[in-house]
Amino acid sequence: MLTLVVIHGPDKGRRFELPGNVPQLIGRSSEALPITDTTVSRRHAELTPDKGTWWIRDLDSHNGTIVNGQSISDRRRLVPGDEIRVGESVFRVGDPAAREQAETVRLMHPHEMDASVERTLESNEDSMILSTQGPSAAAKDHLRLIYRLTSLTTQITDRLKLLESVMDLAFSELKPERGFIMLKNDDAEGALRPLVVRHRTAPARGEDPRIQVSRTILQHCVRRGEGLLSSNAMADPRFGTGGSSGGDSIQRFNIRSALCSPIRFKDRTFGAIYLDSSAAAGTFTPAHLALLNAIALHTGLALAHLESYQQRLHTERLAAMGETMATLSHSIKNIMQGMRGGADVVEMGLKKDDLKIARGGWTILRRNIDRIGRLTLNMLAYSKQRMLEVELTPLGAVVEDCSLLLEGQCKQRKIGMMLELDHEMPPIHIDPHLMHQAILNLMTNAVEAVSDTTGVVTIRTAYRQPDAGAPGLAPSTEIMVIDNGPGIAPDRLQWIFEPFNSSKGSRGTGLGLAVTRRIVEEHGGRITVESEQGKGTAFRIYLPSDPSKQFDPAATTETGPIVDDLLRKL
Repeated sequence: MLTLVVIHGPDKGRRFELPGNVPQLIGRSSEALPITDTTVSRRHAELTPDKGTWWIRDLDSHNGTIVNGQSISDRRRLVPGDEIRVGESVFRVGDPAAREQAETVRLMHPHEMDASVERTLESNEDSMILSTQGPSAAAKDHLRLIYRLTSLTTQITDRLKLLESVMDLAFSELKPERGFIMLKNDDAEGALRPLVVRHRTAPARGEDPRIQVSRTILQHCVRRGEGLLSSNAMADPRFGTGGSSGGDSIQRFNIRSALCSPIRFKDRTFGAIYLDSSAAAGTFTPAHLALLNAIALHTGLALAHLESYQQRLHTERLAAMGETMATLSHSIKNIMQGMRGGADVVEMGLKKDDLKIARGGWTILRRNIDRIGRLTLNMLAYSKQRMLEVELTPLGAVVEDCSLLLEGQCKQRKIGMMLELDHEMPPIHIDPHLMHQAILNLMTNAVEAVSDTTGVVTIRTAYRQPDAGAPGLAPSTEIMVIDNGPGIAPDRLQWIFEPFNSSKGSRGTGLGLAVTRRIVEEHGGRITVESEQGKGTAFRIYLPSDPSKQFDPAATTETGPIVDDLLRKL
C-alpha cells in the first residue's frame, strides 16, 4: 500500500492510503484523487504499482510534475520520503511522521537505566480521583477535569486527534517536560508503537531528542494494568558493563520523576501514557499518578467506543450496500427484459424479412438502451464525488441540446415541447456536462409523465438582476421545467429527491432527481418542486450567476470518502 501525505497546499494534512494493485491518477478529473488544488491539470500525473514498487510519470501536464525538486520527463521510481509537487500541492511518499515518532522513543534495558518504583495504582474504577478525599478546591478541580475528559472523549471520532487532545490535557494538568502515548499494534505480536510524542521545550541542537524510558517499567504497566510512579536514572556508560543490573559501580545522572498509566477498557489494554520531568523541575506525587490513571481510563473508554462505532458503521454500510445492489439489480433486470423483448421482435422481423416489424422491435430496444445509459450516468454522478469543472457556458445552448435528445420521443408520442429561453442571458459559470445531466433528468421525467397527443412540456430560463434598492444581492439564474401531467401526490413530495424512491414503478430507478439535486447544490444553488394533482408539476432550479466573480468549485465540493457519501444518504 502506498501512503501519500499532503505537506503543502490546499489539502495540507490529508493522507491517502492507496491499494497496492490499482493505478492512481493525480489531477482534477472525476477519477483522480479527491484534492481541491485547482492549479493541477485534469490529468496531471499517474501512479502505477509494479510488483510492490510504485512509479510515477507526468501526463503532459501544464506545469509538470516535480519529484525531489527535479522535473520528471520519464517514469520515475518512488521510495519512502520522496516529495512530489503538482501545482501548489506537495505530497510526501510514505508516512515519515510515523517513523519520526518511532525514533523519538527509546526503550532502555535494565543495564542502561536504573528505575525504582515508588508507588503503584491499579487502573480501574476504584482509582478514579473523585474518590480521593480532599479540600473542596481540589474536589472542584477534579470535577473540572472529569468534565473536560468526558467532553473530549465523547466528541472526537478520529483516533489520532483524540490521543493528541489527551496529551494536551495531560500536559496542561500535570506540567511534565516530556511524554508520549504508545498503543499496541494490531498484529499478532502486539508491539507497542508511539503515536503521540510531546516535548514542552524542543530539544536543543546537539541534544538527543529521544525520550529514554525503562523497558521494565513500561512492560509492568501494560502487562499488569497498573499505573506506576517511578524515578529513572541513566547509567553512565563509562562505568556500566554488559549485563550489569546496576549497583555501587554505576555512576547515576539525569534522574527523572516519571508516571506511566495503562490505557485500558475492562480486560483489554490498548497501550500506555508516559510522562516524565527532571528532578530539578519537580517530582510527581501519588495524586498525580491517580490523575493520570483517570485520564488513561477515559482514553481507554474512548478508544473502545471508537472501535464499536467503526464496527457499527461498517455493518450499516454493508447493509446499505446490500439494499443498493438489490434496488439497482431490480432496475437493471427490468431494462434487460425490455432489451430482450425488443431484440426478439427485431429477430422476428429479420426472419420474416419484414422491415416494419424489425423497426418496431428496434424502437423498444433503443428505448431500453437509453434507459440503461441514463441509469449508468446517474449511478456514476451520485456515487462518486468529483470536482466541478467550471467554465463560462451559455445556458440556452445546454437546454437546446437536451431538447434535441428528446425530440424523437416527443414526435413519436406527439408531445409538445416549448422552449422559452432568455436569449439575452449572459454565459454563467457552471460545469456544462453535469448541468446538462441535471436538466436532461428533469426534462426526461416531464416527457415520461405527460400523456400522448395532449402532453406539453415547457422549459424556461430567466436571468434575475437584483433590485437597485437591494445592495449585496447577486444575480441569479432560474430554470423551470413544467409539464401538464398527472402531478405528484402530496405524500410523495416529501421524499421525491431521496435516492431509490420512484413513482414510475419498474420504469424508474429513483436516482434521477437525487442526482439532479446533488448537482444543483454542488453549484451553490437549490431546486424546488410544485405540483397539483390533475394539473401538472413544475421544477425550479435557482443558480447563483454573478459574472464578475469566478466560481470556486472547491468551496462547494466535499473531499470526504466517495462511497461514504452515498451510504450516508441512504
